[in-house]
Amino acid sequence: MLELAQKYQPEISRFLRDLIAIPSESCQEEKVVLRIKAEMEKVGFDKVEIDPMGNILGYIGHGKHLIAMDAHIDTVGVGNPELWQYDPYQGYEDDEIIIGRGATDQTGGMASMVYAGKIIKDLGLEDDYTLVVIGSVQEEDCDGLCWQYIVNEDKLKPEFVVITEPTDGKIYRGHRGRMEIKVTTKGVSCHGSAPERGDNAIYKMAGILTELRALHENLKDHPFLGKGSLTVSEIFFTSPSRCAVADSCHISIDRRLTAGENGEYAIQQIKNLPAVKAAGAEVEMYTYERPSYTGLVYPTESYFPTWLIEEDHPVCSSLVDAYEGLFKQAPVVDKWTFSTNGVSIMGRYGIPCIGFGPGREAQAHFPNERTWKKELVEACALYAMIPSVYVQKYADKMPESTENLMKVER
Repeated sequence: MLELAQKYQPEISRFLRDLIAIPSESCQEEKVVLRIKAEMEKVGFDKVEIDPMGNILGYIGHGKHLIAMDAHIDTVGVGNPELWQYDPYQGYEDDEIIIGRGATDQTGGMASMVYAGKIIKDLGLEDDYTLVVIGSVQEEDCDGLCWQYIVNEDKLKPEFVVITEPTDGKIYRGHRGRMEIKVTTKGVSCHGSAPERGDNAIYKMAGILTELRALHENLKDHPFLGKGSLTVSEIFFTSPSRCAVADSCHISIDRRLTAGENGEYAIQQIKNLPAVKAAGAEVEMYTYERPSYTGLVYPTESYFPTWLIEEDHPVCSSLVDAYEGLFKQAPVVDKWTFSTNGVSIMGRYGIPCIGFGPGREAQAHFPNERTWKKELVEACALYAMIPSVYVQKYADKMPESTENLMKVER
């Protein structure tokens, strides 16, 4: 597997460069999806489909154990182009690295997965499994929305999912959840020359901001996932003019949820703040209703639950065994700092997730984003090996119920 992955390294790199060259921000992924479809067909996938939301699903094999691997194929924007040493879409390549928007986050994982499918075909590794390689859309805008659609509408529910977001060469088995919260204060406008005639909504928000900062310091902790957190990320107001008292003010809160925290709990914490009560402030969750590139709208709350599997879970053991078999050393098992599609796959639906992907977390959303060819090759080989290891050693050890996996979010 490693030899073939190394042999295909030039093709993996060429494919990744092609993906980078196609701008594919959230809700604009159509062209990159078609490029992926062409490559899947070229290397011999048994079936390739694009669902009504625009996700691409490539199938290998026809066995009873359904295994999925996921890469979101949308990217964030470029940001300030002056911070880029190279064109973010034309990129740069040498013997070791590839630079360009999406190189690490996260089309590198997509390129490695497709060629893992080719290795499975080349070596006749098809066993009693069906592997579906998924390029998912809109993750940067609303992580997990794509998998809400895949589970609910495509009716696809695999036994487990490998998430191919960057993992710094480690295996990741969970991360904190998150939610996007809106807090609104209301007042009465009047002329700024006589502010006592009105009721300033911005002043009402001041005490709330102070208490939110204090709340952050006292959120729950977890020995593996770490501490819950919150930060105020945006502030807005309405006012008739610069010479008037503000009649409304609202803030956005980025709330990160550790084990034992869920959406209802986090909202209630804010509602219970004395300054929120005194101001009569409204506390609510944002919703997401932006159409995909196909025009489909699939509304959801901006709530992305925490997920975690234990280190001795059969899915985690499958990756550890595959890693040790390929690289002759024990992997580091850790967690993501950021959020992934696992918030829906496991956080909402209890489908076990595990992570391994080329690239480094710190490169995500960074100017001159890069990935390493060595990691693309290693990920490709590992992806080719995982299904066989799982089917031969661990499929019969999977728990019958995922109920215990859902306890972390409650």
